[in-house]
Amino acid sequence: MPELPEVETVRRGLSKTIVGLKCTAVLVRRGDLRQPLPNKFATSIEGRTVTAVRRRAKYLLFDLSDGQIVLAHLGMSGRMVFDNRSRLGLHDHVIFDFEGGIRMFFNDPRRFGLMDLVHTTKLDRHRLIYGLGPEPLGDDFDDQLLSAKLSGRKASIKSLLMDQRIVAGLGNIYACESLFRAQISPLRKGSSVAGKRAKRLVSAVREILNAAIAAGGSSLRDYVQSDGELGYFQHRFKVYGREGKLCSSGKKGHVIRRLVQSNRSTFYCSKCQR
Repeated sequence: MPELPEVETVRRGLSKTIVGLKCTAVLVRRGDLRQPLPNKFATSIEGRTVTAVRRRAKYLLFDLSDGQIVLAHLGMSGRMVFDNRSRLGLHDHVIFDFEGGIRMFFNDPRRFGLMDLVHTTKLDRHRLIYGLGPEPLGDDFDDQLLSAKLSGRKASIKSLLMDQRIVAGLGNIYACESLFRAQISPLRKGSSVAGKRAKRLVSAVREILNAAIAAGGSSLRDYVQSDGELGYFQHRFKVYGREGKLCSSGKKGHVIRRLVQSNRSTFYCSKCQR
């Protein structure tokens, strides 16, 4: 599933191309995604201009000129890409046409993605947005806030980092990489990550996410950028997917291990991370 860096990379590509353009037509070929598309989805968008493309956690937000927002999630295999092809593929479920002959495809083989419509004034109360934690690249996310959110929590710090109510947008890959950079064990109780540890972790999360965005995200399965290009951060993983390999510290006996937490694989170095 695309995490924050992948969604942010897609957002930037979409924003450069369609902001300021009017949507001239919307073709819905399948409306039964993770949830059914809203009634009159196509006609609610046609004729409106895209005024901004934003991101909240792992969601894309397309602001329209009438105050409506198209809220989209890529799911496990969803893509939003530009293409001029006229022949449609099996998994091209929604196609958006814009001024100037620009065509945007929402392609999703597994149909775990979704799209919804919400008015700007109701966005914060939308069931998918309400309750989300702070943006990890935003000004609100700091060591004091993280320490407060982790206070009294007995669950592992790895599991808590993936709790979207604690911090929004982090997933399995970047939680593993951030904990390694911060030298914090994924097994450590959340309540024990405070003070200097929390400060190290906040810095690590920011550094990892910014580096991943700069690399265009990580392409492991289906993810591509809006222009169809792959991401390249997977070539810079220090722990994720590297079970049994020598840790980047280069020290003897420092080997990457794998364990399962909350039904997800965690990769870490038990020697470096405490």
